[in-house]
Order: sequence, then structure tokens, then C-alpha cells
Amino acid sequence: MSYLQRLIDAQNTDLHAARSFLDRAETESRELSVEERTAWDALNVQMDTRAEHMEQVRSDEARSIIANEAAPELFVARGVTRDDEADVLRKLASGELRSHTFERRDLNTTDDSSVVPSSFLNSLQAAMVTVGPMLDGNIVTLLNTASGEDLKIPVESTRPAATAIAEATTITALDPTFSSITLKSQKVAVLTKVSRELLSDSGIDLNGYLGRALGTSIGVKVNSLLTIGTGTIEAKGVVSGAGAGIVGGTGTTGAFTADNLIDLAHSVDGAYVRQGAGWMMRRSSIGAVRKLKDTAGYYLFAPAATVGSPDTLLSFPIYDNPDVVAAAVNAKSVLFGWFGSYHVRQVGGIEIARSEDAYFASDEIGFRATIRVWGDLGQSGAVKTFAGGTA
Repeated sequence: MSYLQRLIDAQNTDLHAARSFLDRAETESRELSVEERTAWDALNVQMDTRAEHMEQVRSDEARSIIANEAAPELFVARGVTRDDEADVLRKLASGELRSHTFERRDLNTTDDSSVVPSSFLNSLQAAMVTVGPMLDGNIVTLLNTASGEDLKIPVESTRPAATAIAEATTITALDPTFSSITLKSQKVAVLTKVSRELLSDSGIDLNGYLGRALGTSIGVKVNSLLTIGTGTIEAKGVVSGAGAGIVGGTGTTGAFTADNLIDLAHSVDGAYVRQGAGWMMRRSSIGAVRKLKDTAGYYLFAPAATVGSPDTLLSFPIYDNPDVVAAAVNAKSVLFGWFGSYHVRQVGGIEIARSEDAYFASDEIGFRATIRVWGDLGQSGAVKTFAGGTA
């Protein structure tokens, strides 16, 4: 049994133990005792801590797989063989190079195997994904373009509807109606400084250090923009673009109920749901979901049973996004729908630049990372929100 599977099994055991306290109190028509509440709180803290550890283990395994698959002889862009990325980083450290762009090649319409990443870019990309789901191509539609001019994505507004007609009756021609969303590009940047001693120490994993430090910093900002951006001079976040779904009741300080979430799931058109719908909320909201039951007394939340599978709510996967706000009055704290309708556009790769001049007095070297991204939701009906009711 793998280490990750043991963690999952332990998580399920703790979840059943925590639920047993609630079930017993409910059966006896009483509140939790002080001892039961203390044990219940401790189990939930332990599950939250383990869940974070499981996520880190999954990320480490994903990075290992990507690194093993990335062959140096495949690092080709625009017909020119590049230096091995480790050599490039050593040259950046020694000053032989002033800047370098780690690229992901453009998509080839006939052969997707031509998407060739470098291992350093994968280190960055993995670090960005760990801080939120909005750069995960398995959840959203992720596009990569070589240049940054505006990119229009056609969106179907209406489709032609078939009608039943009598024999020898003329069929009325109906055209589908299309609108479009425009994906622009916005620069997101981070600057960090590293001591010369750190760079010269042969025992330091420079790839891993810079990947984690720069990737996490960029990822925090990018995930925020793609979640709650306003769409004016920045990306239009998925929350901003989502349609109105369900509003909670009054006097509940914005909290959702089991019925609210069931209604939200059924407010999204089945055509989108069949594409592969899911939930998106922050960890505290996921904790509240763990306690919810339907009218028959069954819990709505189901923990992942195997490695690689997500936790589910009403049989739909749950995506943990720290930038979806917590439950509160008028707050859009839960999203449900097909997140593949959300398009994220990334321009080129991630540029890493080096400077010895900026921090000359402290004998430190500056590294700057920049990325250009944008995002927008294709159809507002594909994703809908739960908003907390008034106080």
C-alpha cells in the first residue's frame, strides 16, 4: 500500500469517527458534550492538517513524474536546441547570461505531443497549481499562445432548434447565434533576492528553490485574479463571471444549508453538468460541508476512496480554492458548474531575469519572474454561485 493511500485510509477513519459523535448526539436529541466537542474539534484539526499534507505529497509525486518524463534532448524551441536548463541556471548564477525565457512550445493542431516543457517551467507550474486550481488544465480550459495580442474565443449564445412539421411543409432555416469573449494578457511579476553564498553552494537545489519561491508567489496572485478579478484591467475571475444561482435564507449570517447546495447543483443546466461539473470553495467551507446531511440522514460529503480521486459532494468533485470567499452575508462562497467553460490564456512561458546590480551593496543577486495571463468565463450559465442571505 502506498504512503498516500495510507493517508487516505487514515483520513476516512477519522472522518467516520467524527461523524459518530454527531450521529450519537442526533439520535439522542442533544448537543455534543464538552468531551465529545473537544474530541470532534481535535479530529477535524487532524483531518485538515492531514489534507494539506496529502496535497503536498500529491504535488511532489506529480513533479517527480513530470521531471522523469522531461528529456533534455526534447528541449527545442523555434528550431534551435537550447542549453540544458540546469546549465542555463548555472550561467544565470555566474553571470554568463543576464536573462532567459523558459518556454512551453505552442500547441500543434495535429500532434499534441509537441507540447514540450522544460523541467524548470514544470517546477514553476506545479508550484502555481498548489496554491489554487485556476491554472490546472484538468479543471479549466488552459490555452498557451506565443504572442500577447487579444484572442477572441467564440461562444455559442443560441443554437438552432428543431421543430416538428407536417408533410411537404417548408423547413424554416435557423442560424446559431454566437458571441465572443476576448482574452487579453496581463503581466504578473515577482522579484526575489538570493545571497551569493547560496548560489555558490553546490549542495543547494537551485531549480527547486527558485521554482518554489517564485512559482508560489506568482501562483498566489494569478489564482486570485482568475478567481475574483473584475475583468476591467485584469482578468475576469470565475466568481465575477458566474451566473446567479441560489441565495441563502435570512438570519443565517451567510451560511449555506444542505438544501441550498442541492438547489444550486440543480440550478445549472444538465448540458453543462454532463460535461463534468464540480464544486469550488475554500477549505473552511469544505469543513462546513462535511457536517451536512440530506433529509434521509445521509452525509452529502464523501471522502476520496483512492489515490488521485477527489473528495465529492453529491457525487461531484470538490476543488479547494482559497480565493473563493468564506460564507458571509451577500458573499458568493460556493460555486458549482462546468469549470471547463472558464478559459485561461497564458502567453508564452515564464521569463526569469537576473541582476547583480540592484543589490550590489548587500552582495545579493536579484531574480525576477514574469508571466502574462488572462481569463474569462465563456457562458455565465455554465457556473453558478451560492450567495449568503441577508442578516
